[in-house]
Amino acid sequence: MNIIVTSIFVQDQDKALEFYTEKLGFVKKHDVPMGKFRWITLVSPDNPEGTELLLEPNDHPAAKEYQKRIFDDGIPATMFGVEDIHKEYKRLFENGVKFTMEPTKAGEVTIAVLDDTSGNLIQIMQK
Repeated sequence: MNIIVTSIFVQDQDKALEFYTEKLGFVKKHDVPMGKFRWITLVSPDNPEGTELLLEPNDHPAAKEYQKRIFDDGIPATMFGVEDIHKEYKRLFENGVKFTMEPTKAGEVTIAVLDDTSGNLIQIMQK
């Protein structure tokens, strides 16, 4: 069994698509109309056939509540791996991305946390 799609709740699919592609550098794989919303998935440019990230509308009250509560508690919604966290932090910071935690050593890994502008904190990690 493999993970083929994982999702993240977003407040605005267009705004999230712009942030995740233009700021973070992911590539749009699918953008399919689904009534009021769209099935939008992204992939890493380094692995276009890898796991897809679905930009899931937070239209359901439970989704909004969940997203708000973990954000308010400072809990990242998901984590992305990077090769060089200091280089990635600098690139993203210079590209206007806001961080809530600068690169910080945590045991055998280094982590940083950013705000995706769509209601989520995202952790990046270098092993």
